[in-house]
Amino acid sequence: MPAESIPGRPPAAAPAARPRFRAEAAALLLRAAKPERRHLWIGVAWLMVAVGFEALGPLAGKYLIDRYLLPHDADLPRIAALLVGAMLAGAVASWVRYLQLVRLSGVAMRSVQRIREEVYRHVLRLPMAFFDHAITGQLVSRVTNDTEAVKTLYVQVLFVILDSLILLAGAMAAMLWLDWRLMLIVAALVPAVVLIVFAYQRLSAPAVTRSRELRSELNAHVAESIGGMAVLQAANAAPRFRDRFEGLNEGHYRSRLGELRANAWLLRPVLDFLNVLLLAVVLWVFGLRAGSASMNAIEVGILYAFISYIARVIEPLIQITMQFSQLQQALIGASRVQALLTEVESPVASERGAVTRGEIAIEGLTFGYQPGRPVLHAIDLRIPAGSFHGIVGHTGSGKTTLLSLLLRFYAGAPGHVRIDGVPLEAIGEDTFRASVGMVPQEPFLLAASARENIAMGRALSDAQVEAAARAAHAHDFIAALEQGYDTLLGEGGARLSVGQKQLLAIARALAGEPRILFLDEATAHIDSETEQLVQQTLALLRGRVTVVAIAHRLSTVREADRIVVLNHGRVAELGTHAQLMVIEGGLYQRLYQLQQLEEEDEEVQ
Repeated sequence: MPAESIPGRPPAAAPAARPRFRAEAAALLLRAAKPERRHLWIGVAWLMVAVGFEALGPLAGKYLIDRYLLPHDADLPRIAALLVGAMLAGAVASWVRYLQLVRLSGVAMRSVQRIREEVYRHVLRLPMAFFDHAITGQLVSRVTNDTEAVKTLYVQVLFVILDSLILLAGAMAAMLWLDWRLMLIVAALVPAVVLIVFAYQRLSAPAVTRSRELRSELNAHVAESIGGMAVLQAANAAPRFRDRFEGLNEGHYRSRLGELRANAWLLRPVLDFLNVLLLAVVLWVFGLRAGSASMNAIEVGILYAFISYIARVIEPLIQITMQFSQLQQALIGASRVQALLTEVESPVASERGAVTRGEIAIEGLTFGYQPGRPVLHAIDLRIPAGSFHGIVGHTGSGKTTLLSLLLRFYAGAPGHVRIDGVPLEAIGEDTFRASVGMVPQEPFLLAASARENIAMGRALSDAQVEAAARAAHAHDFIAALEQGYDTLLGEGGARLSVGQKQLLAIARALAGEPRILFLDEATAHIDSETEQLVQQTLALLRGRVTVVAIAHRLSTVREADRIVVLNHGRVAELGTHAQLMVIEGGLYQRLYQLQQLEEEDEEVQ
């Protein structure tokens, strides 16, 4: 996986990275703008209309001074008509600007909505290998905070810059029509602004990049701390976590301070000085004209119009430069979102395959997370439909890896795993997930009701939910809750014991009526009484559902049809509990005897 794709900390000031994140941001902006092209063009058209009406104000003032005020022509009806026309032009410009702002803001909000939904859908389709390296808090920051960069690019950057450029072009065109020599004096301001923007970008880009990354790290650190609060407090690690947070926060503060210093030096103050300088030059030129020739009424009107237009030129330039601070942050945020969107999704299988009975055949399966370092070696295994198979072995023997491949969390060697004779990769994703149930070692529960945790968004009736709970022996404790199945369980099922959470997770898996049920050390952290309930559930499923259970506690799979013993990624032993126990010095026998001794020691204590 490329370094940029992992939610971490890329180099803040690497010059080569800047063109890349600009390209990524541009790609995201184009992706967001494509469905909104019609609204964008309408918004731009209204913007041009508004700028056109706004440009009439100084021209009307010049005409009023030149034609009526200086010649002392008190033609009140025409003066009134001119003033009313100027006010109407201003009113129309304001109304069109309102329509333009609403239209373009709507474009921005809809774009953020679509991008955020697209990013979330994309994250849901990423392979499990991505999440082996991803940091949850930083992913959350990308989906929520960084997607706002699209809105910033539209509303606070693109629209303001576009508005300012059109306003600038209109003012320059009007000045060109009035006096092209003076217009050239004003136009000399533009290269100066370009140099200021270039200097600002060089100074502020590293600080902005760094502050954005540190904010993401702050989010990740807070999420990690809250998620592990019990362990954090029990281990007296709060001071260390606090110090680390303060270090990150201090770095974020210093990065923001560097950005603010660049803003304070190179944005509005410098342009305000240039504004005063430009006014002085224009007035000096008019003074030279007054000294060399008679000042006539036309030049007085032009002076008024130019002073008005200079303000209209300076303000757009100030707005453009002021947006570069937002632009830097928006570009970085947008590039991070685009980098996430370019992560390769899990391959989508065709819909031609289906799970009908649940027979699993594994032939010569070799797999490794890194090239040349296999974890599994030439696994051959056949699991008949409706059978109960246990997979055991010491830590690092490859049990979880094998289960992950059977669940399609990782892409194994094509054609080496078949279900009902169909290659695993040829079964459609929706079909496969609907036919397979999974009970993890650490049950995941929503901060919702027991009913919602079992249904998990599926259109299940109350009867189906209750039937699944009864099959998992979870109905009794759920019914005993104050509101039964509608009782809110708290974040992560905080109101339930570990065993109750596991039974609820089993009920969730059974509610989908799977053809195959996988259990990943589902009894590792539960008491013996709850383990017996799990064993009763598995006994009821025998013959109807193919059950594959990874077990640390060998008592869970003692009654399995066959037990697969893995050792260093290879099938070391295979048979029933009775068959494996008679293998003198066998791996399973040693594991079983060791657990028996541990249980006896626990009973003595």
